[in-house]
Amino acid sequence: MKTNDYVKYITQTFVKYIDQPKEERKKMKKAKKEAEATFLYRWFGILPFLLMSRIKKKR
Repeated sequence: MKTNDYVKYITQTFVKYIDQPKEERKKMKKAKKEAEATFLYRWFGILPFLLMSRIKKKR
C-alpha cells in the first residue's frame, strides 16, 4: 500500500467517524467494550472458561 492510499484510508475513516452522532459513537464504544473477552479468558485462554462451566454445571 502506498503512502497516498494509506492517508486516503485514514482520512475517510476519520471523516466517517466524525460524521456519526455522538450518541451513536457512544453506543458503538459501549458495544465494543462489552464484546471484549473477559480478563481470565484473555490472559489464560480457554482453561478458566472450561473450569467455570464445569463448576456451574455441577451446581
